[in-house]
Amino acid sequence: MSTTTAVKISEYDKIVKLENSNTVRANLWYLKPGFTAKPTFVSVTVPGVFESSNVEHEAYHHEVTDVRGHERLFSLDKSGFEFLQNTVPDEIIQHIRNNEDEEIGKKYYPRIEELLKSHTGADRVFIFDHTVRKRIPRYASDGRGPVGARQPALRVHVDQAPSAGAGRVKRHLPDEAEELLKGRVQIINVWRPLVGPIEDHPLAVADYRSVKPGDLVVTDLLYPGHTGETYSVLYNPEHRWYYKSGQQNDEVILIKCFDSKTDRARVTPHTAFEDPSSLENPRLRESIEIRALVFHTQDRD
Repeated sequence: MSTTTAVKISEYDKIVKLENSNTVRANLWYLKPGFTAKPTFVSVTVPGVFESSNVEHEAYHHEVTDVRGHERLFSLDKSGFEFLQNTVPDEIIQHIRNNEDEEIGKKYYPRIEELLKSHTGADRVFIFDHTVRKRIPRYASDGRGPVGARQPALRVHVDQAPSAGAGRVKRHLPDEAEELLKGRVQIINVWRPLVGPIEDHPLAVADYRSVKPGDLVVTDLLYPGHTGETYSVLYNPEHRWYYKSGQQNDEVILIKCFDSKTDRARVTPHTAFEDPSSLENPRLRESIEIRALVFHTQDRD
């Protein structure tokens, strides 16, 4: 008599399959296999200082599914990303488009802090940086570019490797780090269009549940003044990719970059992509991403 062992599948393991959804097939740029040294990627092009990278990417044709109308099926803890409505005044959008960092810090940061607190239940949020991207065709399409002219990143990546979780807390909040790290810590990227609806280089996100540990490759990320660690991503045909068509300025994506909890989604591979269904002369993409440390100080399990 044979017996079988039942494998318990948690709510975090069940991959969503959308019914009656639209899809596109597009080239997604993954880390090229065969590298012999630790991948190193330069974040910002600084002539004479940071220019080159040893990371090579290659394109794979893959299906990307439109979530519009199905947004509620995805969540930070299950898929690693979430689509939310969040309106900000046009005045703030204009400050962002003009790269007015002081106004962004005073007027936009507090709104994102409140959004993250109310949505995740966190008791503290610390925003440590933001990036405004404006596509300019003459620049490289891998996310780099001169300061103030960062490009959409046509490469599959994760913003932070696990070492960056504790590392970011120690770097930005050194006097409180020991106590803060006793509770749950997340790093969440809040991504927003600035000239919606998006017609050019939309953002795609991969369901964490379709990503295997071996797909993720720790990569040095060089900034002027310090080096961080991110993940590059190797191609896996099982990856499930999603985007939101015609994304508007009040439609944001929460993207999980790190979570100290290990029993749920911890990271989200993402990339810009060239949508084959885009208009012939689309409005060029502009967007902002806010990266924040999100603390749940009472969650110490």
